[in-house]
Amino acid sequence: MTFTLAIVGRPNVGKSTLFNRLVGKRLALVDDQPGVTRDLREGEARLGDLRFTVIDTAGLEQATDESLQGRMRKLTERAVDMADVCLFLIDARTGVTPTDEVFADILRKRGKHVIVGANKAEGRAGEAGAMEAWGLGLGEPLRLSAEHGEGLSDLLHALMPLADEHAAQAVDSTPVTDVAIDEDGEEVEGENAVRWPTPERPMQIAVVGRPNAGKSTLINKILGEERLLTGPEAGITRDAISLSIDWDGLPVRIWDTAGMRKKARVQDKLEKLSVSDGLRAVKFAEVVVVLLDAAIPFEQQDLRIADLAEREGRAVVVAVNKWDIEEDRQGKLRDLREAFERLLPQLRGAPLVTVSAVTGRGLDRLQAAIKGAYETWNTRIPTAQLNRWLAGMVEAHPPPAPGGKRIKLRYMTQVKTRPPGFVVMCSAPDKMSDSYTRYLVNGLRADFDMPGTPIRLHMRGQGAKNPYKNRREKNAGALAKHLGKGQMRTKRG
Repeated sequence: MTFTLAIVGRPNVGKSTLFNRLVGKRLALVDDQPGVTRDLREGEARLGDLRFTVIDTAGLEQATDESLQGRMRKLTERAVDMADVCLFLIDARTGVTPTDEVFADILRKRGKHVIVGANKAEGRAGEAGAMEAWGLGLGEPLRLSAEHGEGLSDLLHALMPLADEHAAQAVDSTPVTDVAIDEDGEEVEGENAVRWPTPERPMQIAVVGRPNAGKSTLINKILGEERLLTGPEAGITRDAISLSIDWDGLPVRIWDTAGMRKKARVQDKLEKLSVSDGLRAVKFAEVVVVLLDAAIPFEQQDLRIADLAEREGRAVVVAVNKWDIEEDRQGKLRDLREAFERLLPQLRGAPLVTVSAVTGRGLDRLQAAIKGAYETWNTRIPTAQLNRWLAGMVEAHPPPAPGGKRIKLRYMTQVKTRPPGFVVMCSAPDKMSDSYTRYLVNGLRADFDMPGTPIRLHMRGQGAKNPYKNRREKNAGALAKHLGKGQMRTKRG
């Protein structure tokens, strides 16, 4: 088990910049304005030969009430409690402030091991602030520059003794194998086997939706603890935060994303960064949960978000939140299903479940829907079975005949899963109508039990039915030429 390092400090001292430097990726949003980070973000850090978990925290505020700043402070204090080492950053150019002294006193009482880092210490401008940090009484401060990567060797030297303390408790992780595992953890064989998530390769789930739909509250309820910042204010979440958990036996890595508003309303630079971060989470996910507000479901932005997930080829589950305050549930559910079929025909048959993030009702149905969508997303159909099905579909409804010449569908095969992708070899792919392609896609959904999952179907020509034809002709020509030269030599001789 590797140790955990929490980076704490006042707002805008460079915590997220150092976090990104340690993980080697731009995972955390960074901006000049203070208070960008609000949630706890974890990442796998690498410093020399040292591997550890690093936590980026919200800037420590002096508020202790239930305001947004107060709730952010509680999350940061929680990170201090769960971390093995705290790296307390100050701004070397500003120097030690009264707020820094207050938080240094808190860390002395709560932190197990505290390292002081004087960030932005490059050049002479940070010398005075780095010297002031001695007065915090937390040992020798490290002069760092997260922006330029300076002082990281000193940080490594300070962390090595702490890493050695945890070395004896390290547990070797189970090696990842290529054996497919089913839902019950048993090995599965055959070409139709679906690889079930394991702790080493958890299922990737992204929860997306409009602001204030209850995404963070839902994930907190799944976790069973207040891990993500929540509240009545819209747009609290800014970063796309990922958490690895065991959800009642299902290993998942779940992403909480920022609420996505209409593009025309997104003017603030930070909100643009937040939305792009959420879109990136959708691209990395395997299952996307589109969370709707029961009071105002299927608004234009909800449809765009669901369509985005489908175009990215992700398994989609639609969840309707705040169901606990709905009065006419039967009528509302009927209207929701009708609107879903009408407004999102490309996702016809996808799971639609009702949940309450506050009470936790419906979470078992949500998990079952996610499992079903994931399994369908991994579907593989044998080629022989596909071609028998294709012959029946052609017999029931022959393909179009542009110009009086019928398009011939020769054979069909599945080329990929996640999502299922198929290729049909035909005589004139460029003349195949979209309506006939939809006919085949809808038939695949119905006959092979693949409701809701994105299906990719491509028509391909057979101009090169025999790949060796041209080569054989070329070889025959070369042989004839060679024999002709031999005959000429014989005549001359």
